[in-house]
Amino acid sequence: MTTSPAPEPTVGAPAPARPGWTEIAVALVGYLALTVLAVIPLSGVVAPGSASLAVASIGVSGCAALGAAALAVVVRVRSWPAIGARATTRRWLLAGLGAGVVAFLVNRVIVIGYVLLSGDTSNPQAAFLPGITGDLPTFALMMLLGAVVVPVGEELLFRGVVTTALGRYGAWVAVLGSSLVFALAHGLSVVLPAAFVLGVLNALLLRRSGSVWPGVVAHGVNNALVFGLAALVL
Repeated sequence: MTTSPAPEPTVGAPAPARPGWTEIAVALVGYLALTVLAVIPLSGVVAPGSASLAVASIGVSGCAALGAAALAVVVRVRSWPAIGARATTRRWLLAGLGAGVVAFLVNRVIVIGYVLLSGDTSNPQAAFLPGITGDLPTFALMMLLGAVVVPVGEELLFRGVVTTALGRYGAWVAVLGSSLVFALAHGLSVVLPAAFVLGVLNALLLRRSGSVWPGVVAHGVNNALVFGLAALVL
């Protein structure tokens, strides 16, 4: 696995700050803490199995990831470009779109294979279904959160912070290590290998382009296709 060489720094200029283990720890602990702090007030307020709970759940996921990335940035690096929030080209954005379609197709094969081999037809993300199959405004809000907010937050967190920080150990560690963390964050279920595939593709996009935005596009396309398929089928 190779990546484009980084530009040589200007002579006499300080080395640009980049995230490390401190930022990884702050980001992941912050993600867990922000999720718990957001979920507690919802207990007993939002009805279980409701569309409102689906919207709240996916909103919490995206906002907690974005907040965790922000916590990691303010700890030391104090620079959003240091975690990949920098401009990119149209070509890379189109590459992200294609990667999102590829991730969706590969992950459908993974899910079908898992069901055929195990007989397990349970859906670990069933809590989202009332929102996806609800009325049009609710579905539109789910799409906004799931295909925009969640991809932005999770790409800044898992690729921008984790992949970039692990990059000091080489491309393989950065790509596979961050993808494993991303997959585990989605739980021990059929979603885990699907998330791992998406994580690998998006980590490669970050390594090659230097920006999280192609991965955000890929993540958004994948989620939009998943939600759209669920709405059509159910």
